[in-house]
Amino acid sequence: QLQLVESGGGLVQPGGSLRLSCAGSGITLDYSTIGWFRQAPGKEREGVSCISNSGGTTNYADSVKGRFTISRDNAKLTVYLQMNNLKPEDTAVYYCARGTFPTSQLRTVGLQARSYDYWGQGTQVTVSS
Repeated sequence: QLQLVESGGGLVQPGGSLRLSCAGSGITLDYSTIGWFRQAPGKEREGVSCISNSGGTTNYADSVKGRFTISRDNAKLTVYLQMNNLKPEDTAVYYCARGTFPTSQLRTVGLQARSYDYWGQGTQVTVSS
């Protein structure tokens, strides 16, 4: 059974940090581009960041550039999203997903939800004082 499981969400004050993890089971995560998305209440799902299978290519939404860092440890079949200087507008459910496109398209389609097939169940991130 193919499965992606997110963890690491929680409640944090503005300016704080969280690290999200995305673990794969029954899925060739180490051969896959992985993306992080988020969805706030009443809003569409938004692409946050993505990373190639080797980790050598990444892409970020303008809203998180300079604050979020995506990385992966293929030996552990895990992808991470380090989130620093969090803002209230970062509050959302965060999802990871497996990409269906080649690395060469990562910066063109990598932040589009339709470019992904398998999705995790999400982890809630709340930024509030």
